Amino acid sequence: MKIIIDTDAQTLATSEAGSEERVGLYTKSAFETVSRQWLRIGWSLSYFNNFAWLGHAIRQFPEDLVRVQEVIYRLKPDVIIETGVFQGGSLIFNASICEAIKKGRVVGVDINVPRELRERIAGHNLAQRISLIEGDSRSPEVVAKVAAAIHSYDEVVMVILDSAHTSVHVRRELEAYSHFVTPGSYIVVQDASMEDLANVPGGSSEWRWDHPGTAANEFLACHSEFIREQPPWTTHWGELTENVTCWPGGWLRKQEPNSK
Repeated sequence: MKIIIDTDAQTLATSEAGSEERVGLYTKSAFETVSRQWLRIGWSLSYFNNFAWLGHAIRQFPEDLVRVQEVIYRLKPDVIIETGVFQGGSLIFNASICEAIKKGRVVGVDINVPRELRERIAGHNLAQRISLIEGDSRSPEVVAKVAAAIHSYDEVVMVILDSAHTSVHVRRELEAYSHFVTPGSYIVVQDASMEDLANVPGGSSEWRWDHPGTAANEFLACHSEFIREQPPWTTHWGELTENVTCWPGGWLRKQEPNSK
């Protein structure tokens, strides 16, 4: 695709496969086109690697973090299950929101939890809201440990999947963890934007089909109790309606039993 931004004429023109379109520069359509390229360029330049939360590296785009915060504040979950913990930044982020609202705890699952990370989390002032489980997130043993971390059937549970990003891995995680999600809450499939990064420097051609979004599509086709739904924005002004996100189509909400 070719994109031409004319700030004098205040237009944005796109051309692809012989088709051209021109829109006003200060329009919803132009914003979405520019945002898509901003995400692609930002990913290639490791923009998301330059953030920390309370001193812990957190590999996320800022808007995705703000949107997660909005959902945690609205749902006030008792348990947030997160697969893939990296350096612990997202665990600390989610736990800090739980601390702010005085409710909730975070269960982090990773195939490898280094001793240094475990010690840092244990020494953090949010340690009482965080527990760590080491092992393959898909294994029955690990899933059983996660189940044991949920104290009662009436606890509100939210799940975030951010470990290995192959479609096969994520599909198995969806099957393993979706039953923990309580009606009205979400299982979040991160990084479906990989499909759009296949031809970006640092990307890989197989990402066109092998990415978390493929797993989410397959899962939804078999599980009518879940629907794809971007959570409503807490505040909304203007024409914009879509998140600027690395998790397109990744918010899967479990419906109430009588709403299917």
